[in-house]
Amino acid sequence: MAASPKEQLSELEDELALLKAYPQEDLETIIREIGFSCTCCGKCCTKAFNGHVFLLSEDASRLKTFSPESLMPAPDFPYSDPFGNFYVSGYALKTQENGDCVFLDENRRCKIYDQRFAICRVYPYMLHREPDARGKIDWRQISGLDEHGEYDCIISDEECSRIAEETIVYETAYLEQEIAFHKAILQKFSDEGIRFVRKDHDARVRAFLKTGKAKVFVWDGSGFVQEVL
Repeated sequence: MAASPKEQLSELEDELALLKAYPQEDLETIIREIGFSCTCCGKCCTKAFNGHVFLLSEDASRLKTFSPESLMPAPDFPYSDPFGNFYVSGYALKTQENGDCVFLDENRRCKIYDQRFAICRVYPYMLHREPDARGKIDWRQISGLDEHGEYDCIISDEECSRIAEETIVYETAYLEQEIAFHKAILQKFSDEGIRFVRKDHDARVRAFLKTGKAKVFVWDGSGFVQEVL
């Protein structure tokens, strides 16, 4: 059974504590051993590699200044209230009809490369805990291993350090955003006397999937912004 908002908050706080205790040198060693080099193939920007691109609050705010139409509430709404409103922890990039990133051109090049977002800058590196094929939860440090780019390239110590630091900064910011969102949800539900019931939420999600219509409140880092799908 999926975790409640309170249980999920506790898990996120534990994850953040583990991340802060993770030695950066260990990630640098992995980066050096993998030796990944981007070949600009554009695969990471396609539906085959990424279901959606989640944006940190500061990236979403920046995107609103030059392409607000490219934003959408992040999918898979985790919570809702008895009034049919959904709540989600941030924004994601819209996609093209084929599911590829909205900023990927016909030549598989990023249209806003110099303005790309934090997650795009650190990809394919990551540092979070998730279950493997056998269900064992452990750290995962790279996505799409052996599926794109080149490997066994020489990466300088300075570059390894920079990549590791940027990755940890991103993962920390992501967890802090999720924690703030969950604290806000718990406060809102408490203030309004709302008891979150998972089976009722699942029924609302099924109804949304049939109609494609919903009122969604997106966490923007400081409060909830109402969006209508």
